[in-house]
Amino acid sequence: MAAEPNGNDDAHAAALDSYLAELQAGRKPDRASFVARHPEMAGMLDCLEALDQLAPPPSSAHAETIDSSASAGSGAPGAKPLADFGRYELIGEIGRGGMGVVYKARQKDLDRIVAVKIILTGQLASPEIVRRFVAESRAAARLQHPNIVRIHEAGEIHGQHYFAMEYVAGSNLAALAQRGPLDPAEAARLVRTVARAVEHLHSQGIVHRDLKPSNILLDEKGQPFVTDFGLAKLLDAQSQVTQSGVIAGTPSYMPPEQAAGRTTEVGPRSDVYSLGAILYELLAGRPPFRAESPLDTLVQVIESEPTLLRVVNPRVPRELELVCLRCLEKSPDARYPSAAALADDLERFLKGETVEARPQGAWHQARRWARREPALASRLIGLAICAVVAQVKYSAVHNVPLELHVNVMTVLAVWMLVSVACQWFLRNERRAGIARFVWAGADVLLLTAVLKVDDAFLSPLIVGYPMLVVASGLWFRVPLVAFTTVMAALVYSTLVFDNYCRGNGQGQWNWHAIFVVALAIIGFVVAYQVRRVRALSRFYEGRPLP
Repeated sequence: MAAEPNGNDDAHAAALDSYLAELQAGRKPDRASFVARHPEMAGMLDCLEALDQLAPPPSSAHAETIDSSASAGSGAPGAKPLADFGRYELIGEIGRGGMGVVYKARQKDLDRIVAVKIILTGQLASPEIVRRFVAESRAAARLQHPNIVRIHEAGEIHGQHYFAMEYVAGSNLAALAQRGPLDPAEAARLVRTVARAVEHLHSQGIVHRDLKPSNILLDEKGQPFVTDFGLAKLLDAQSQVTQSGVIAGTPSYMPPEQAAGRTTEVGPRSDVYSLGAILYELLAGRPPFRAESPLDTLVQVIESEPTLLRVVNPRVPRELELVCLRCLEKSPDARYPSAAALADDLERFLKGETVEARPQGAWHQARRWARREPALASRLIGLAICAVVAQVKYSAVHNVPLELHVNVMTVLAVWMLVSVACQWFLRNERRAGIARFVWAGADVLLLTAVLKVDDAFLSPLIVGYPMLVVASGLWFRVPLVAFTTVMAALVYSTLVFDNYCRGNGQGQWNWHAIFVVALAIIGFVVAYQVRRVRALSRFYEGRPLP
């Protein structure tokens, strides 16, 4: 027997049809009033909003859907426009970001080519997205500089916020950097020009916060233009768009204070850092920090140091490397005080004069090296301490045989050499994955060799096994933690069996079993925590967990 129609469902369907008809007519219905009348429909509207985010915004009430795959080159003479948008003909998509999509367009009344940016979520944009979009247009509109993209007008058409800006025919620094390292002088000239434009931003009380090669356009003459102020921060604290603790920007180019979510510390020197990251990429062919995921990149930005430029590209002059490294200092106070100061130093370099950036002292360079290669630094320091302790023990305790002392020191020396070799392989991105497993396995085996040589199986040194398991979690890879845990448990069990065969350790099986179980528990906890962090990284990337 057929079910009777539900009157409530029909009413809900009619209300939703009315809401959609308003949208299709080019009007913007009052979402808050609709939800107040039909609270049960809030989830449906959220679904519609999510679907709208996945699709490019319609140009008008009656125009065809904009084809997001259209290239900017579709604006050739005689090409059919994608759609009409008020007094603009949308010719082709130039690019899209997290908040908006940019089209090459023709302004019909003035017959000129412009770029039009439209909110990506269309009529269903949240008030926060609209507020940020309007803030971007206002921030850019107050800027008048020959190397900053100019805003022509901003407004709203059929419920969609937009602004039209100067169209820059050409490419961008990202495409230029993909061809390989630039000539050092050319890279310095480009960044000097961009730094002058960024200084103008700062003089108007604006911090860009998302400077990166793709946001630096190049015209047909190779002149750079700064664009995309979607994350711009007004230096007036009352006008901040992002809240404290929110990480916004592009990981490879954001400064440590921004990567850590300390938005109150973000200021003009943060843009100086990003300029240094751009200069690094132009000289090296890759950004200073680039890992397998945004999480790994953020960790590198906060804790690590970039590979020295002259190691990546020996053609880079020492003085230009010093300029770049000063921009990339972890502490904002150690960077150039302003974008103008950076531009002035690049000007000195181009003129062949002495730059202000100078080499740091030995202690500062040692700290930089330790941050650049923390795995190697921690092992060498730990092994050096062990070697000193072994030497003191040999000198103070006269009954330590010379042969035993030599064997222990030899194993420690081999451990150091193996660590250096693993670090060398780790620098190669293609071999990095294998190098981590080889290094973890070598650590377990060499610790076992020390215990075996020193006959210290039941000494406090066995705490090294759980320490290695915990340390493996710093690589942020669950398989590596599991590998280290299993290997430590197997090697320890082998030591126990060998000790038993030699007639030692009788009646201590319970103690050994507890130790192996403890290793397994520690490994599980570390792996679980690493997986949780990886899950957050996948969420950030918008990709499902493997």
